[in-house]
Amino acid sequence: MEGAAGFWSSMFWLLFFLYLLLWPQMQYRSLQLARAKLLRRLSEKRGSTVITLIHRQESIGLFGIPFYKFISVEDSEEVLRAIRSAPKDKPIDLIIHTPGGLVLAATQIAKALHDHPAETRVIVPHYAMSGGTLIALAADKIIMDPHAVLGPVDPQLGQYPGPSIVRAVEKKGVENVDDQTLILADVAEKAIKQVRDFVYSILKDKYGEEKAKELAQILTEGRWTHDYPITYEHAKELGLHVETDVPEEVYALMELYKQPMKQRGTVEFMPYPVKQENHR
Repeated sequence: MEGAAGFWSSMFWLLFFLYLLLWPQMQYRSLQLARAKLLRRLSEKRGSTVITLIHRQESIGLFGIPFYKFISVEDSEEVLRAIRSAPKDKPIDLIIHTPGGLVLAATQIAKALHDHPAETRVIVPHYAMSGGTLIALAADKIIMDPHAVLGPVDPQLGQYPGPSIVRAVEKKGVENVDDQTLILADVAEKAIKQVRDFVYSILKDKYGEEKAKELAQILTEGRWTHDYPITYEHAKELGLHVETDVPEEVYALMELYKQPMKQRGTVEFMPYPVKQENHR
């Protein structure tokens, strides 16, 4: 009897351990299926390829440790793959929720989105700051929640905004700053020009040369702090092509991104439903 009791006790703890090990995987798989269902519904409703670029910062991860996600080169690889897979004659809807990230990665995504032959739409349910705004600017249309925000795209060098470094040197005078600061200022000037030129290049065909230059200047010159919220109303005042008709499916989708702990990347997409179109 004691041997049987020991056996069942060991089995209980083994099964309990397996449950603890497998439950997060099962939970995430359930989330994946729910997301895929919503993405498919949105894709069919809008007749588009739907791509997500969603980074959660506010959730708490394993053992209470916060996990912070930003636009990375891995994200750009996945988004570019999704854009390449999209039919050239059909729209793309890119849902963005991000604090920003690498300029390189954001620029790659923005360029690919800008070069897509059919209409492109960026949907912002909550915020798309910094690199997220850079990507949104490349789209034909920005669809924002009435309370969602964009942000400036001025380059950041470490913990300092590029424009602020340049101004500090201008105020103190070149002869009054050390070599390291001068080097930082030189890099900052180059970074600002590079981002400004890129913003102009993706805006000029939609806004005209003069307006594109104006917007590129405003968004990169350090007029505001880097986390300054550009609201829908402010975006309209600046002359950006923004709307507020965010599909209900997007809000439902955001409910499925509460936990940042995932085993795979943060980019998912649903191809255009080709079979359904051929059937009709």
